[in-house]
Amino acid sequence: MLKKLKNTVQGILLGAQVTCLVIMLLVGFSDRLSPVTHPLLSCVGLTFPVLLAINVVFLLLWLLLRPKFALISVVGLIIGYSPIHTYIPFNIPATAPDSCIKVLSYNVASFRETAQDADGNNYVIATRYIRESGADIVCLQEAALNDVTAKLNDIYPYRDSVTTVHEKGNSTLVLLSKFPITGKEHIPYVSKGNSSCAFFVDINGTKTVVINNHLESCGLSTSDRDEFHSIVKGETGRDTLRSGSKRILQILSESARRRGPQADSVCKYVVRHKPTPIILCGDFNDNPISYTHHVIAKELTDCFVSSGNGLGWSYAHYGMRVRIDNIFCSEDWEPYHCFVDKEAHGSDHFPILCTLKMKEKSKK
Repeated sequence: MLKKLKNTVQGILLGAQVTCLVIMLLVGFSDRLSPVTHPLLSCVGLTFPVLLAINVVFLLLWLLLRPKFALISVVGLIIGYSPIHTYIPFNIPATAPDSCIKVLSYNVASFRETAQDADGNNYVIATRYIRESGADIVCLQEAALNDVTAKLNDIYPYRDSVTTVHEKGNSTLVLLSKFPITGKEHIPYVSKGNSSCAFFVDINGTKTVVINNHLESCGLSTSDRDEFHSIVKGETGRDTLRSGSKRILQILSESARRRGPQADSVCKYVVRHKPTPIILCGDFNDNPISYTHHVIAKELTDCFVSSGNGLGWSYAHYGMRVRIDNIFCSEDWEPYHCFVDKEAHGSDHFPILCTLKMKEKSKK
């Protein structure tokens, strides 16, 4: 009787594992679906880390109970290597060679966060961070060329911005550079309040396109985010859980539907400007398992996936923990040590940085 019960339990666990594994793989490759035609399914990538964690637990469980069943988990994880590596990459650290440049992308949230120094003087936290970062090229979102950024003029003699006028307000993207900026171009697409632009930068004699992005925001209000946080913490009743989750999912899917064509426009711009060296940065407002990330990653290298490690959460508020800020580069560059700096506290986003080495064949 005991043996029969044991076999029954193992059978149930095995069925649950296979089901969870299949769902994880479907979610992992869901970034191929266009959010225009599949808006709800475009949001399922947010569940990928949970599904991955469950399958890792199953692997450990079978290693303890029935090692031969662990092979199922191993095969599934191998099949899902691509989305797993995209979401949580692990790379062997390499020392960056000489003559590299450092790139910083930072949603500074309008430089609202301030603090006091030892002498009691107020300062903008993000501005001080940028000054001390050592970055050669700085892409800022939710920023403007004003008195705050002017305090960085001694470090970044070249600076420019592009402002896009929307019905509900303006969107400004800023580039600070130690290299000459020779031009700029707005990348047109439909948005409620976001934008993308390209700056042309002369990096040691090589024309480079630096694309700064702030793609469609998630659309959640502060109250929506508070409600999401309560749902994550299990502080809501069943009815509120159902209705709140449904409403939040609808908002997220609608923003994803708008963001998809924006990513397509940026991708087309990238294709048109090859083989010119390209650096692409910004706040994607989307997770690594998303159509937005996938279409751009088809044309460019995700520097964090290529040279970073771990989850790299760049947004960790209201119970949301996800990497939505990115640095990409064309094949002309070799990325080193891309990371999200979680010690920075000047915004609701953490900055992402990467060291780039221009390959010899790209030098002109």
